[in-house]
Amino acid sequence: MVFAQKLQQRAKKNVENKIVKKFSIYDVILAPIVTEKAYKFHDTANKYCFRVHKGANKNDVKAAIQYLYKVTPESVNIVNVVSKNRTQRGLVRKAYKKAVVTLSKKDKIEIGL
Repeated sequence: MVFAQKLQQRAKKNVENKIVKKFSIYDVILAPIVTEKAYKFHDTANKYCFRVHKGANKNDVKAAIQYLYKVTPESVNIVNVVSKNRTQRGLVRKAYKKAVVTLSKKDKIEIGL
């Protein structure tokens, strides 16, 4: 294989669902995140924040949103939220994975806010 072909092969987008193969589609999205910042995202940019499974990727989250809420996401961004350090009180915040899902202007997700 020529080097250019190797680069093209690496650049191919991986579109397979990783977690859905191991678990069910209900295990991908754990809970919606309801904070002031997330609420501003709902109003201004039509973005929704969810706490997702640690091993989930963008394709898993997109498939779960389509199945559970019957809307098609325009884009999905994944963020690993790191834990806060221990203090004398104990652990302040555990680490988790957050997904920010952007929908089109006509779509909407009803979350109990």
